[in-house]
Amino acid sequence: MSQAIDRVKPCTTMVEVRRAVDALDDVLVPLLVERVGYMTEAARIKHSQAQVRDEGRIQAIVDRVRDHAQAEGGNADVMEAIYRGLMEVCIAHEHREFARLRGPAPTESAP
Repeated sequence: MSQAIDRVKPCTTMVEVRRAVDALDDVLVPLLVERVGYMTEAARIKHSQAQVRDEGRIQAIVDRVRDHAQAEGGNADVMEAIYRGLMEVCIAHEHREFARLRGPAPTESAP
């Protein structure tokens, strides 16, 4: 079975490296846009802001990503760091979406 790391082609110039990275970014960006879109769906479905951060789910994702990175020949620590950053950004986005979808909180009126 082939691993992702095996698809890395030897490069002799930074132009080659950058071209390969740009090609990967062309694939990653649409997938990340889709992933963030699901955070809006989560914000719509959840009933309270307290549900937005789910430490159990965060750890499950980290465990899954670490295992997947190792299976693909990658560095699990690097993947965990990337995903922890991604999840923090997604959690912040979900908090904003939660608030946006529900509108401003009602204010108390004076007696």
